[in-house]
Amino acid sequence: MKRLFLLFLAFAAVAGAGEHALVIQTDFGTKDGAVAAMKGVAVGVSPRLAIHDLSHENTPYDIWEGAYRLKQTAPFWPAGTVFVSVIDPGVGTERKAVVLKTKSGHYFVGPDNGTWTLVAEDLGIEAVRQIDEARHRRPGSEKSFTFHGRDVFAYVGAKLAAGAITFDEVGSRLEPAVLMLAYERPRLENGSLVGTIPALDFQYGNVWTNLDEALFARLTPKLGERFRVTIARAGKVVYTGELPYVRTFGDVAPGAPLLYLNSLMSVSFAVNMGDFAKARGIASGAEWSVHVERPKP
Repeated sequence: MKRLFLLFLAFAAVAGAGEHALVIQTDFGTKDGAVAAMKGVAVGVSPRLAIHDLSHENTPYDIWEGAYRLKQTAPFWPAGTVFVSVIDPGVGTERKAVVLKTKSGHYFVGPDNGTWTLVAEDLGIEAVRQIDEARHRRPGSEKSFTFHGRDVFAYVGAKLAAGAITFDEVGSRLEPAVLMLAYERPRLENGSLVGTIPALDFQYGNVWTNLDEALFARLTPKLGERFRVTIARAGKVVYTGELPYVRTFGDVAPGAPLLYLNSLMSVSFAVNMGDFAKARGIASGAEWSVHVERPKP
């Protein structure tokens, strides 16, 4: 019996050899069968695939939000992981269907609509290939034009993750690489940190910026020190105020605002046991800008 068990483990190891995790992100929600259909296509490619969800509750059509969720998540997955991201308001149009391979060894499958902006910057671009849909498309789906998440992206992503095709077999190489979204790059300018709001911590209403710990350190901040924060949308100021820099929420009284470094070590704003974003009408996206500086005397 023991020998049979060991043989089973050896067979399982060989059967799973060469396979990588498949991680799926969409803006479909989970009220209907769209996500399950994508997973069914992937399982049809290989029943052994390890399939995981990134999120399916992204704001519909919000490409920027999807780009940030990939940035937030991808570095914590091992090299070889295949991400299928489908936030695709241009489905069925002339936008390209691509696979991006980063220098970190991760793969990103989906529409070339700006979704890859932040992972391309953070992880580096090794190569991009356009999916040859004549060869790599779910059989029988040729007349379908509105569900490429199921018919193209989940199918190709699963084949890559399962080792059924190589990256070179996806299709022709693209130059220039991918469409990049315009946004406020983080920088220090005239003594003020300038950046954008890539995402909200939706559950709690905390406002996250793209100003990282190293950039913030250039202001030589001290715990308890107050900083002036100005937030604008398309150039129109939405909020301005002074916030204390603290380590965590409980360092201020309930209902009080604060400035802190979030779990990704980026400058963020919150209210202890409150909703900073909702109270001040703040959202996220490339049109939002933020300035952090010391109060003027």
